[in-house]
Amino acid sequence: MKITKLGHCCLVIEDGKLRILTDPGSYSTAQNKVKNIDIILITHEHADHLHVDSLKTVLSNNPKTKIFTNKDVGKILGREGIKFEILENRQSKLIDGVWIEGFGERHADLYSTVPVVANTGYLIAKKFFYPGDAFYNPKKSIEVLALPVAGPWMKISEAVDYAREIRPKVCFPVHDGMLLPNRIGAAHKIPENALGAVGIKFIVLEEGRTVEF
Repeated sequence: MKITKLGHCCLVIEDGKLRILTDPGSYSTAQNKVKNIDIILITHEHADHLHVDSLKTVLSNNPKTKIFTNKDVGKILGREGIKFEILENRQSKLIDGVWIEGFGERHADLYSTVPVVANTGYLIAKKFFYPGDAFYNPKKSIEVLALPVAGPWMKISEAVDYAREIRPKVCFPVHDGMLLPNRIGAAHKIPENALGAVGIKFIVLEEGRTVEF
């Protein structure tokens, strides 16, 4: 499996012949140039994960791609005339020999006055888990974890505790597109130090970098 971080939570995952794009949002633009994408996974409706104009560009460049998401996102896509298929909590689909499984139902709480939207995390190839904006435990064996490290719905200690609960072999930071490159600081260093101490490797995927797992 190869993973390229395009920015924030927008990733390209390659497993076998399948090329998967996650969350083409407003905090990344590199997705507007990618080609040969087979499927797109969208975890939830917030703009940093779903930017409709960018998604339309991706679809224009990849006319045969299929979108999988939850019902809440589906309502937005339906209004835009964008085709999609539902893949949400405890549902799975085998695509070109690769299992895609949905886990979780709700976005982490932001504040009592802020409505909670649906959020679906995705387990890919029974190996890599991307939770979206939630610290959901699928209670599966996870080798690679995309670990959210910054945002208004979390603090860094929760990220570390979540990774320790999941116990992947390796994790890398996502949901950090709002941080200035020279001010990331603790969002990367604290997980690196704390998780390394318990045998979980933490590596940083800079934008545009591809790592094979």
